[in-house]
Amino acid sequence: QKLLVESGGGLVQAGGSLRLSCATSGYTFNSYEIGWFRQAPGKEREFVAAISWSGGTRYAGSVKGRFGISRDIAKNTVYLQMNSLKPEDTAVYYCAARYATRIAYDYWGQGTQVTVSS
Repeated sequence: QKLLVESGGGLVQAGGSLRLSCATSGYTFNSYEIGWFRQAPGKEREFVAAISWSGGTRYAGSVKGRFGISRDIAKNTVYLQMNSLKPEDTAVYYCAARYATRIAYDYWGQGTQVTVSS
């Protein structure tokens, strides 16, 4: 069974940091890309960052230089380190998995809330 479980969200002041975790099961990292997405109230879900099966990373322009995505293969976990947080980063953050030959992300976690106060 494929599972993605996010954790690490919470309330933080602007300028602070949080690290989100995405615990996975049923995936082999060399076959899947794991991505982070977020959805703020009243807005569409947007891409944040992803780490590919080869370990390559990519970021949305709005978070580049502030967020870092990484993975621990032994722990089957992907992390999103978020620094210099801004109120506009407030959203529910989701991790998702995309098989290497697929275009769309097929598997999603339940999300974790991140709230950044000004």
